[in-house]
Amino acid sequence: MSQKGNTKETKEMNGFLKGIENIGNALPHPAMIFVILSALVIVISALVAKFGAPVTYYDAKAGEEVTKKAVSLLNVEGLRYIFNSATTNFTGFAPLGTVLVAMLGVGVAEWSGLINTSLKKMLAGVNPRFLTAMVVFAGVLSNVASDAGYVVVIPLGAIIFAGAGRHPIAGLAAAFAGVSGGFSANLIIGTIDPLLSNLTNEALRSAGIGYEVLATSNLYFMIVSTFILVLVGTIVTEKVVEKNLGRYTGDYVPTQDPVSEVENKGLRNAGIALLVFALIMGFLMFTPNAAFKTVDADGDLNLNEFMGNGLMLLILLAFLVPGLVYGKTVGKIKTSNDLVESMTEAMKSMGGYLVLSFFAAQFVSYFSYTNLGTILSVKGAGFLEAIGFKGFPLLIAFIIISAFLNLFMGSASAKWAIMAPIFVPMMFEMGLHPELTQAAYRIGDSTTNIITPLMSYFAMIVVFAKRYDKESGIGTLISTMVPYSIAFLAFWVVLMAIFFFLEIPLGHVATIQSIFMV
Repeated sequence: MSQKGNTKETKEMNGFLKGIENIGNALPHPAMIFVILSALVIVISALVAKFGAPVTYYDAKAGEEVTKKAVSLLNVEGLRYIFNSATTNFTGFAPLGTVLVAMLGVGVAEWSGLINTSLKKMLAGVNPRFLTAMVVFAGVLSNVASDAGYVVVIPLGAIIFAGAGRHPIAGLAAAFAGVSGGFSANLIIGTIDPLLSNLTNEALRSAGIGYEVLATSNLYFMIVSTFILVLVGTIVTEKVVEKNLGRYTGDYVPTQDPVSEVENKGLRNAGIALLVFALIMGFLMFTPNAAFKTVDADGDLNLNEFMGNGLMLLILLAFLVPGLVYGKTVGKIKTSNDLVESMTEAMKSMGGYLVLSFFAAQFVSYFSYTNLGTILSVKGAGFLEAIGFKGFPLLIAFIIISAFLNLFMGSASAKWAIMAPIFVPMMFEMGLHPELTQAAYRIGDSTTNIITPLMSYFAMIVVFAKRYDKESGIGTLISTMVPYSIAFLAFWVVLMAIFFFLEIPLGHVATIQSIFMV
């Protein structure tokens, strides 16, 4: 809950954003919205299947030309799918397991008091001017660890802001902007970099172009992007979002008592326990022939499988171990019953998310099953190819169409598998090298993550927001994130223009040729 300001600037800003919020919050409960959207997909799939033409494209993942048509859910087979897949749609919903597993550990750290005490200690030594930047920066960096930022950094952003006497929704928004809006930016390469570069190379190979894109082909651009997005995210949070939200008047009140001697002892013991845990995990992950390294399809020994499947248990233990030690030290956790109770309390808070996830999972599954997302992506690519732009205007149009398609098809790799075989060769022939095309795609793919309910973790963020403002809903979250989306897109395009016109390398390239041919 918030108390809006009455300044002229606030009133002007409220005009557009308040309209979005009111429209969004006037809609039914988010769970019911997904029910309605699912029903629309069922009807639309039947219409497109009957009257729409199939689409043919080269799939860079499959390595072959693919023809797809809309699959109707409004027939006997569709009805079977709706009923037979309902349970597996829910249990296989990607964010569900990752969130619940991580929250078991976070619940122990929160219930024992470790998080609250750590934040009080941290806030006592942090210059308030850098607090927002720190939250956005942590969000951007977290995306190197797959989905960890969604379940750790975003809720912590809200808690940090609340502890500093600021609006917790603003902290949540700042972290969300960093984690998801800045998804492609980072100081080091993450899991997304080799994934996209492999798809780009497959698109080049399919077109008979002898050129190779490295996983580090966008690294320089993404390093600079990190600092630009942190700066822009900080300004948007403090000058737009917090002014629009106003003073926080909700129920959440963080503990303001000073850190006691026993709490300091608990922090010290928890830090030692975390250090020991980190050393053990480092040995299991980074030593030669480490236990968590596996051989991939290319015969390379790496951590890809662990980062995709084992990381959430690591996060659980990274919170549980110091949380347990802290709780033992301060006397909050005396027996195993207390440990289980801390986890149970964490799960109680996720009840609303479970309900929301069930219906969100059905909608996402229906959208994928019917091929509507694929058809929309191919049609959008065909539109961009037909408009006849060249040079930098073509790049801008490509960024915009990528951002638009991201509203409907969230997976970065799935979209790129469809779009890369079309645009990478086409733009190469127009003098735009693949590194540039890939970087432009990543801009569009990142900036609209934070305003689309189709993003896998969007429902979870809505639930987090309701913890601090029970009146908030999808409209509140979208209206809060729109300024970030617009600002990130605008400044990222400006940064791309600087790199483009000054011919600054975007990253490491596999040849001695300049990546700019225009």
